Order: sequence, then C-alpha cells, then structure tokens
Amino acid sequence: MMIKWLLVCGALLPAGGVLAQQVTSNSSPLYASLQSTDSGPRPLEAAVITVTGKVTDEKGDALPGATVSLKGATVGANTDAQGGFTVRIPDGTINPILVFSFIGYISQEVAIGNQTVVNVQLKGDAKSLNEVVVVGYGTQKRSDITGSVASVPKSRLSQLPVTNVLQAIQGSVAGVNISQSSSVPGATPSTTIRGQNSINANSGPYVVVDGIPLSKTGGSLGDINPNDIESMEVLKDASAVAIYGTNGANGVILITTKRGTTGKPTIRYNNYVGIENFARILKPRNGAEYVQKYADYMAQTGQKLVTPVPNYDELANYNAGITTDWIKEATQTGVLQDHNLSISGGTNNVRYFISGEFLDQKGVIKGYQYKRASFRSNLDVTLTDYLTVGTSLFLANSNRDGGRANMLNASAMSPYGQEYNADGTYKIYPMFPEQLYTNPMIGLTTDRVDRNTNLNGNGYIEMKLPGALNGLKYRMNIGYSYIPARTASYTGRAANDLLGTANTFFSETNSFTLENILSYTHDFGKSHFDFTGLYSAQQRKYATATGSATGFVNDQLSFNNLGAGATQSSNSYADRYGLNSQMGRINYSYDSRYLFTVTARRDGSSVFGANTTKYGLFPSAAIGWNISNEAFMKNANLISNLKLRFSYGKSGNEAISVYRTITTDNTVRSPFNGVSTIGAQPGNLGNANLQWESTLSRNIGLDFGFLNNRINGSLDLYKNNTKGLLLLRSLPILTGYSSVYDNLGETSNTGIELTLNTRNVTKGDFKWESTVVFASNRNRILDLYGDKKDDLGNRWFIGQPISVVYDYKLAGVWQSGESAAAQDPGAVAGDLKFADLNGDGKITPDGDRMILGQLAPKWTGGLTNTFHYKNLHLNVFIQTVQGITRNNADLTYADETGKRNTPIEVGYWTADNKSDTRPSLAYKNPRGYGYASDASYTRIKDVTLSYVFDQKLLDKLRLGSLTVYASGRNLYTFTNWIGWDPEAVQQPRGTQGNSSDPNTSWTNNYPVTRSFVLGLNISLR
Repeated sequence: MMIKWLLVCGALLPAGGVLAQQVTSNSSPLYASLQSTDSGPRPLEAAVITVTGKVTDEKGDALPGATVSLKGATVGANTDAQGGFTVRIPDGTINPILVFSFIGYISQEVAIGNQTVVNVQLKGDAKSLNEVVVVGYGTQKRSDITGSVASVPKSRLSQLPVTNVLQAIQGSVAGVNISQSSSVPGATPSTTIRGQNSINANSGPYVVVDGIPLSKTGGSLGDINPNDIESMEVLKDASAVAIYGTNGANGVILITTKRGTTGKPTIRYNNYVGIENFARILKPRNGAEYVQKYADYMAQTGQKLVTPVPNYDELANYNAGITTDWIKEATQTGVLQDHNLSISGGTNNVRYFISGEFLDQKGVIKGYQYKRASFRSNLDVTLTDYLTVGTSLFLANSNRDGGRANMLNASAMSPYGQEYNADGTYKIYPMFPEQLYTNPMIGLTTDRVDRNTNLNGNGYIEMKLPGALNGLKYRMNIGYSYIPARTASYTGRAANDLLGTANTFFSETNSFTLENILSYTHDFGKSHFDFTGLYSAQQRKYATATGSATGFVNDQLSFNNLGAGATQSSNSYADRYGLNSQMGRINYSYDSRYLFTVTARRDGSSVFGANTTKYGLFPSAAIGWNISNEAFMKNANLISNLKLRFSYGKSGNEAISVYRTITTDNTVRSPFNGVSTIGAQPGNLGNANLQWESTLSRNIGLDFGFLNNRINGSLDLYKNNTKGLLLLRSLPILTGYSSVYDNLGETSNTGIELTLNTRNVTKGDFKWESTVVFASNRNRILDLYGDKKDDLGNRWFIGQPISVVYDYKLAGVWQSGESAAAQDPGAVAGDLKFADLNGDGKITPDGDRMILGQLAPKWTGGLTNTFHYKNLHLNVFIQTVQGITRNNADLTYADETGKRNTPIEVGYWTADNKSDTRPSLAYKNPRGYGYASDASYTRIKDVTLSYVFDQKLLDKLRLGSLTVYASGRNLYTFTNWIGWDPEAVQQPRGTQGNSSDPNTSWTNNYPVTRSFVLGLNISLR
C-alpha cells in the first residue's frame, strides 16, 4: 500500500529506512534523527508530503528563524519561536531533500525518503569557511580572501525607508564614509572609502552592478531598486581593488542583483508607507521676539526707533496682531511610499527574476517631490551542460518636476510680512520696501521639469569546457546603457521675472562595455589554484543641447516655445571617452592554510595626453595565513577562526573629464563694426603630458572568531600614498588662462578599521546580537608643487588634511569698558574678539589665522543591536561621526542682520547679557569670520520592529511568508551644533553651487528629515 501511495505522489522511494546517515553530534555538525511516523496508507487526495520537525543548536536550544527549504525549489519555511517547522513537499517531487540553514551555523542537507518528522541539530560554523563573497570578476570563499572585503549586512537592504541604497548602509560598514549634505528627494549621498586621495580629481568609489560598471555611464545608485539587490560588497585594499586598475584607487562597490532559482514561481510584494518631517527645526523669532530684536538693533547701531518693525508693509499685520509662521507655510508633512512586486522561479534550464517598483516621495518642503518607476528582468538559460546564457535588463525613470519653495527665505521672513496680495496671489516682497528677500512661496509658481531615464541591458555567454579541459571557463559580458535626461524651467511675472525667462536642457549618454573573461580552477592534492584573465573595452558618448530665451509677451507658452522670446541663445556639446584593459589574477592556497594572490591590470584611457602612452600598469600581491587551520590550533577551543592578511599594491585614478589634455577655445559673441560677431577666447589650457594618479596601498588585517564564532570580526590597518596628483594648478591671469591640470603633489591616508559581531544572549525564545563598527582615518597633504610649501589661497597645507577650516581663533566678545584700540582698531563692545596668535599685539590675516579643524571626520562608528523574542524582532542602529569642524552659516548674517528675521536659538550680545560667544546685532563681520563649529554628532539612525507570522498560520492562508514592520529613521541626534543639522550643509544666500550637484545651491537648502513608516513583506506560493 505504501509503495502505491508513493507512486501516486510521483516519487518512488523506499518505504522504510533512513536515507540520511546517522552520526553522533561529536563527529558531525549535524545530528539528525529521522523518525518514521508511517501509520498506513494515505488517501489519494493527499498529493503532498507534509514534513514537520524542530531545529535546535548543539545545546538543544531552539533556533527560531532558521531556514528550511526544499532543494531545487522555492518551497520552504522558517522555524517558529520554538524551532518548529512545517514543509509541504509538492506532488511530483523526486527524491526530495531538505536544506537546513541558519546564520552562524553549518548548513546541512537531509534526504527525506518517506519520513514525515525530521529533528535537526545544527552545529555552529566555527570558521564560516563556506560563505561565498563576490569579488571582482568572480567569487571566493570568505576563508580564502586575502584582501579587505566588507559585505553589507543584508538586514540593511530591506525594511528601511530609503530612496538610495547608500542611505541604508550609512555608518554600517567600517571605512565607508557616507554623508547626506542635502535631503532633497532623490539626492545621492557623497561617499568616500578610506579617506580622500585626490584634491581636484574625483574621490568617489567605482560602482559595478552585475559585473558591468555603473560609474562613468551617467547612471547612479539612485537608479537601482534596493529590493532588487541580493548582495553588496565593498573592496577596500590594494589586493581587492587592483583588479579594477584605473578605477580602483578610491575603492569599489560591487552589487549583485537577485536572480531566479529552480522551482515553482514565487510572487513577492514589498510595500511601505510613511510620513516625513524635519528631524530638527531652527525656529525663527516670533512676533514679540522679532520686535525686540529690531529695537535692540536700532539701539546698538545708534539709530532712532521710529516704528516697531523695520518695513512699511509689516505695519498692517503688526497693528492687527497678525503673524505668519513662514516655516509652517513653506513646509508640509512629507509622504513616502514604495511598492515592489517581483516574480521568480524557473526550471533546471531556465531561471528568471522579474520585478517592478514604484516609489513616490512628497517632500517636506512644498514643491519638492521624487518619483521613480523601475523594472528589472534577470534571465539565466542553461542551453547545454557546458553553455549558459543570460541577461540583466532594467529600466528606471526618475521625475523631480515642480516649482519649489525656498527654505532660506522662509527662515528670513518677518512674522509680520504679508504673504498674499489682495487678489490672492503671492506678494513678491512681503517686507516691502525691503527687496533683498522675496516671498519663499513664489518658486511654486514656476514651471519646472527634471526627468531622466536609465535604460540598461546586459548579457552574458558562459562556457564551461568539459573533459580534459575541466575547470576552464570562458565568459563574455556585454553591457549597454542609454540615459536620456531633460530639464526645463520657466520663471514668469508671478515669480518676480518681469520679462519671463525660459531654459531647456537635453542630454543623452550612450555607454558600451565588452568583457572577455577566461578563468581556470584546479585542485591537486591539498593545493587549490585558480586564474582569471580579462580583456575589456569601454566606451561612453555624451551629448547635450541647451537653449534659453527671455523677453516673452506673457507667461502662457512657458518653456514650450523659445522662439517666442525676444532674445534667444543656444549651445551644444559632445564628447567621447574610451578605456581598454587587460588583467590577470592568480589565487593559490595550500591546505586552506596558506593563501597567495597576485594581480596585474593594464589600462589605457583616452583622457590622457598625446605625449604619454595613455597606459598604466597596476600590480598587487597579497598573502594570507589561516592560523586556525594549523595542527597546533586543534586544541585551542577558545579560538574558532584566526586569519592574518597582508596586501601591497598600486591602483590608479584617471578621474578628470575628457579633453583636459587639449588646449581649446570658447566662443564669444561681441560687437564688431556694429554687428554681433562670433569670436574666440581662451578656454582650457591643455597638458599633453598628463598621466595617471597612482595610489600605493599597504594593508594588514586580522579576521577572528572566538567561542565557536560567538564573537567574530575583523581588524584592518592601512596606509595609502597617492602620488602624481591630478592637481589644478593656478596660473597668472596674464597668460589668458586661470589654471591647468598637472601631475603634482602627494597625499597619504592612514587608518584603522574594526568590525565586531557578537551573540550576546541565546536563551530559549530570546536572542540578542550586536554589531560594532569603528573606523579612523588620518588624511594628510605631503607635497603640492614639489617645494613643500603651502597654498594659502586654496587652503592647502603641508602635513594637514586636504579639507580644513582655516580662520581666526575666537577668543570671546569685546565687552563694555574693554579697549580694543591697540589689538583690533575699530572694534567696539559687542564685536568678536580674536586671539593674537603671533603675539605682535594686533590682529592680522597673515599672522593670526590657524587651522581650526577638518571637514572629514576623524573617526566614525556604528552600533547595531538586534533582539529576537519568538517571532518578534527589534533592530536598533546608532551612528556616530566625530571630529568634524565646519563653518556655520546659521551663525552669521553680517550686514543682513537688521533686514531679516533670525533664529531664536542664535542669540546676540547686549550690554546686559554680556555674551562671550555671540556678537552684537551691529557687528558686520568685517574679517569674514566663518564661525567654525563642532559638527560631530551621534544619531539614533534607525529603529525597526518587525513580526514574522507563524508558518502554520501561513500554510492555512496559502502564503509563503508574511512580515509586518514599523521603522523610524533619523529619530534623534545628540550634538553641540547650533543649526538645522550638523550633517546637512545650509548654503548662505547667493551661493550658486556647482553644475554637477544643483543641490549645493542656496535655493535648495533642505535639512535632514525624520521618517516613520509601516511596511509589509509578503510572498505567495
């Protein structure tokens, strides 16, 4: 009867006996007792095998959250709080095998046979030897890696309300410094790995997605849906990054997206919805405080107070007792929502992963918004036993349309200013006749379009040669991306442009990558050998077209007809970039104890000069010693893993734009004989001798694990020296050029990185785990122009960090009765007092300024605590950034002090309060003091509470998994900074920013936001 029932189920299995080998817990990582509960024939309608059981550790304690999956299929379950599980094996499954896995434990496969109860005891993975890590052009076991490679915790890639994956890993990876200077929706954080190597050239990391470069294609990590990411690795030392040659000097970020697996389709839906507000508000003065400030200002400047408010248009509201909260008017409760749907599955020969996402963020400042719609399709097809092909396609569309309110103007407005005209339109000058500050809301009347699309298609062919050539593999990667972008704007009468001004900008970037990769792997005796060879070519073409017009009859046509403007102008630009590369890497290990890696890459780049070869060679070598695998360590029960690593090598940086080696002219229009004529003027002074920046790196690292890996982590010490800096050297203006790029100078970065993981408590239903990361970097300029002299104009100093604050040292405030005549002529009571550093009895720019601090942090850290109780999980992450000094624009308004409102938190000196830190309202800051302040902070970065529903309940609902969670981000910040936030940079009025990052303009001041979301992750089966 049993045999008949098994035939009905589609599996001919022995009716009795145990298929898994029975062993004791002392000799195997797994003790599996498989009990037959066969009590006779099953009814024919039961076309599944239901397997139940319990998963425990070596002590017999339950392992909640362990994964139990059917090998080769998507069927599976997670254990409940008691370690129990239930798995239903589908009809037709032949020789079913269950795979039991849990982080920190050795996975085990068990053949089921006709068993329906399986109790499994997992043994801790003492050395974590089997963890596979993505490295450049391949993968390696964690135990065999000789370089410094950090894996981003997968918990950071889900259940967090972020629009860019970099926001999720901020502070969680040692040595990776991520800062969000602007929280404008859709903005990309700035990232450095192990400090800033270059002064003028780009210092951002190189990003590779599924083996194809994302950097230098015009795309960004903001185009990647975080839900699509399977793993994310950061390559930091020479051994790890040298394989990327010219692109590796600033570190490399490798992203691998999810792919399909064999089995029935699995449908997953992830969603979160939440709200946003400012993490901290720098509150302006209310009506009474504003009036008092104006009275004090008039008294301190010796003027007669005629009216209680500065401007005529403020009087009506003052007399009526009407005030306006301009911060409230310019802001709103932000709304953030994300919907992600994916389908994955496949057969033994065809596997697929398809996902779609829609992200919608309504900003906290009115008018700001960000929408992203993306689609991804990953396909793998096994054509024969030796030939596999696949594709990785994705489309991302971003939208940042809309006019925007101005936060700086909102904070400057008088509470008695008039927001609206009588007809309901915005009043352009709420404090008329004061015209320095316009209504912060008039930006909402402008027409504005800001959109871009990233169409990316990658494919591969992989051939594994059989027979005598077993171990030899050839792979060809082909990547293409097309990124069109469009921005357009129109500013009309309602926004204080009486003529009307329209601007349009179109760009497109076409990028192509071709890689030929040959690899060979061979094991002989106790030795393992593998080789990877590469020949690749990359090309990027970039083109833009710009048009503008002014002088429109009315505002009806907006930017849609530039020809309607009285004056038009246009411009276009195009360039081409190319890179050819060859690379070879050899890995050798003996008995998993002695490890050796040698790499060499040769790159040829089109950006370098005609007088050079355009090629650079970047070699590296690394050794590793798995001490814990030595025979003399067998009885060292305390130590479960101990590996020593050392690497030495050179990487390069080509990070300048194309055509900087060529001397070019710019066109200029000028009158000639009464006719407007096109002429030429000096543009760029080329340097045909330009070549690579090169970084020489040394790294020594220790990977460790104690108490059966209950305590584990890594410690790295490094020193990087960068020579031949691509430095923009200043020239006398009489040459016709202001600067030229040259290979000059040298910088160094030394530092220490620590990652520590601990399982603090494992007791019954309760578990507590912690992760600590710490990194300290010391950045120094060793030389600039070959003469070991400082460059005062650029604030570059030998022996100091690249970016410093150089200014007077504040010694207090001159008080009534003190005489400043000798030291600081012209200073009066209430003016800032500065230290006489050179002791000559007077304050001068040459002798009394000093380095007050650095813009990069001296050290950073992160602490993650995760608590599990039954199906409930709590994750708390705290981030700290220390040793930053920045000028504080919120502390100085100079000659604008009497014209605008100021924050109540920013006080001022009076003869009564005798402030020793804040000047009087009459102080005009004649020395341009920047008010250097400590920008260090510790932040409760995110807290996530989640609940995983019991699998037994989900089986009744025919669901694969269900998790609900609540998450908060940027919840509270501990800091001495006075202002909106120590991380967000608030630009002073008039700052235009740079073309590569429009968020650095004063019109885009956007402080750090705090968010609260509710989320749902569900899978169907």
